[in-house]
Amino acid sequence: MKAVVTVTGKDKVGIIAMASAECAKHGVNIVDISQTVMKEYFAMIMLVELDGMTTPFSSFADEMKEAGKAQGVDIHVMHEDIFNAMHRI
Repeated sequence: MKAVVTVTGKDKVGIIAMASAECAKHGVNIVDISQTVMKEYFAMIMLVELDGMTTPFSSFADEMKEAGKAQGVDIHVMHEDIFNAMHRI
């Protein structure tokens, strides 16, 4: 199983480190990552593999959101099934 993780907010040092550390803490593997900075705004999308996840999906999503708040960014985790259903023609 996979999920899509988005991170947005004002750019600052440590955002990628924080997000990747949170993933590692939950046994979630980052398989693809794309990030950019537009002026002072940071945007990142990660595709993550959930097969090794050590906590329930909802706990992972909630803890990612809270870690983002602590860093001053918004983090949203969407399960691959929901993402695919939303983007089906």
